[in-house]
Amino acid sequence: MANTAPYRIKTITEGHRLTGLEKPHHPLISIVDVAKFKNHYDINAVIFDFYVVSIKRGCNNLLYGQQKYDFDEGLMAFMSPGQILRGEEGGMPPNLEGWMLFIHPDFLWNTPLAKKIKQYDYFDYATNEALFLSDKEETLIKGIIDNIQQEYNAQIDKFSQDVIIAQLELLFTYAQRFYERQFITRKITNSKILERLEDVLTDYFNNEDLLSKGLPTVQFIADKLNISTKYLSSLMKHLTGLTTQQHIHEKLIEKAKEKLSTSSMSVSEIAYELGFEHSQSFSKLFKAKTKQSPLEFRASFN
Repeated sequence: MANTAPYRIKTITEGHRLTGLEKPHHPLISIVDVAKFKNHYDINAVIFDFYVVSIKRGCNNLLYGQQKYDFDEGLMAFMSPGQILRGEEGGMPPNLEGWMLFIHPDFLWNTPLAKKIKQYDYFDYATNEALFLSDKEETLIKGIIDNIQQEYNAQIDKFSQDVIIAQLELLFTYAQRFYERQFITRKITNSKILERLEDVLTDYFNNEDLLSKGLPTVQFIADKLNISTKYLSSLMKHLTGLTTQQHIHEKLIEKAKEKLSTSSMSVSEIAYELGFEHSQSFSKLFKAKTKQSPLEFRASFN
């Protein structure tokens, strides 16, 4: 029986030792061939204390958090420190192929990438939101990885870090471009997510949740859709130009207009039913969104 408690890997050297690989050439960055990993039946979940970038094939029984890979094609995934990679019972799949790039945060210290890397939302996406690469895109990415590998295996000098940092920035920029492409090419899947979001919001605003729980949070919506908040935010911005929070507010204003135009309830009563403790907060949001106060809207409608 495998141990289900995640095993924390604090250093890249420890990661190499755990998977049966030789010591890394550099303690703060490494590129490894995942086909050379050895199965460990006593550990099936790990938490990395460093960034992980990977391209994998044959990963149909790997889980990230509670999400399961349901494909066997090549894909690119990104993990920030503290996230969990989990294998099912029996260890990692025997047919796993590809590479993993380990980057310790200390390697980025005192470089522009130390702050910039936090701007790449895909490091906080779930694995089922991984990046599907075309053959041409995968070849391009492989070329960048080969450049990093060449520098990694060369003798370290004062230029080594700058060269690798430059290649990493290029890698992350291309990943950003390819994710934008994926939002376009996977229109059917993304449109279904948008439809489900509308259904979740409609159901929430039509029951008693507003009174008992207040406005739905972005995390609540993401959990209902079974995707990460970061991916949902990126997807919504691309599809509609609005953030998830703005979508919640749009639904709120829609419901408020309905109550103002079809009932004789006071503004305070409507605010309460919509989950606001103070009617002033509701009125302020309504005016910011519509350029009218609730009473002005009711008067103009009548």
